[in-house]
Amino acid sequence: MFCAAAEGARPIYRTVAVELGKALARRGVGLIYGGAKVGLMGAVADATLAAGGHVVGVIPHVLVDKEVAHQGITELHVTTTMHTRKALMSERADGFLILPGGFGTFEEMFEVLAWQTLKIHTKPVVLVNVDGFYDTLLAFLDVCEREGMLRGNRKALLVANSVEEALALALSDSR
Repeated sequence: MFCAAAEGARPIYRTVAVELGKALARRGVGLIYGGAKVGLMGAVADATLAAGGHVVGVIPHVLVDKEVAHQGITELHVTTTMHTRKALMSERADGFLILPGGFGTFEEMFEVLAWQTLKIHTKPVVLVNVDGFYDTLLAFLDVCEREGMLRGNRKALLVANSVEEALALALSDSR
């Protein structure tokens, strides 16, 4: 799971994060995320835990020192760098769900998409487009494809407009 350490400007972002956490737990799907107790990250982790789910957090020590690490999750892995954080998350994950976020979320999403394009992994990458949050980014990616920069790889980013649709895409065996 990639998402913001912020709540965002609209309550719908938190609502969907909580809904997603509960849905993961109901399906017996564990959550691997950035390990923070704040923002959408904290909301999805808390909701997963409250519904009886397994939550694995991966956080670099620099953020633990700033006291944003979630100490109440099932497993907390502290890494030396952001790079080792992403590598461990990628290694342990069966797929990637992306909720609203900022630069960090974008960077994580684009990195796993680049890895998929390079055939480093074949895991699904699913953008949860909460209330149109990513509409302009998706339009830009369409431009990139039209201009020959994505060379047919635009379809690597699966897009869902609801939690149920996101989980159907992420858990589908027909990838």
